[in-house]
Amino acid sequence: MTVREMLEHVDHTLLKPYAAWEDIEKLCGEALQYHTASVCVPPAYVKRIHDTYGEKLNICTVIGFPLGYSTVESKLTETQVALSQGCSEIDMVINIGDVKNGDFDKVEKEIRTIKEACGSHILKVIVETCYLTREEKIALCRIVTKAGADYIKTSTGFGTGGAVREDVELFKAHIGPNVKIKAAGGISTLEELAMFLELGCDRVGTSRAVGLCRDVIQ
Repeated sequence: MTVREMLEHVDHTLLKPYAAWEDIEKLCGEALQYHTASVCVPPAYVKRIHDTYGEKLNICTVIGFPLGYSTVESKLTETQVALSQGCSEIDMVINIGDVKNGDFDKVEKEIRTIKEACGSHILKVIVETCYLTREEKIALCRIVTKAGADYIKTSTGFGTGGAVREDVELFKAHIGPNVKIKAAGGISTLEELAMFLELGCDRVGTSRAVGLCRDVIQ
């Protein structure tokens, strides 16, 4: 896979709480120049990006981010607003407390509710692997599959750890055939980007990919 092809699988990400419009414009310009899969941005910027760039950009935003413990009603409203403002892809954080309580039916219901709101739009489910046991990760692979989500995603990038090879390999062994994998969190080298794509990830979320690839492309 060439560097340009790798960038086509990158969600070019800027989720820092102090991101200003100038920073968002830079992100969007890079996404257009290097043809990344999407820009992944805070919900508050979705409408302005869509009003500015229209259909030229694929806009992804985050729901229940980064802790996941807001109510399903709150996440549903966030999702509906984001989609109405021009967002095409939703990355939602599950309620990790529900996982720790063993209430997997509730987790499945939440994911299913958000996917129903998304309709044909892509839903990626962030499970935040750094807080999970191996058994919980396997259970969530099955739940994400059963609930009809499009992707399982490793991490928010705001937890105590990010994407690692072992989790992606575990996901591959336990997700259904219609679920794809997104690796995110701490991916800081070109070698790591290539590794996760070679492992079978369809998307990689990172703020660093364009900077890492720019010199290679030029």
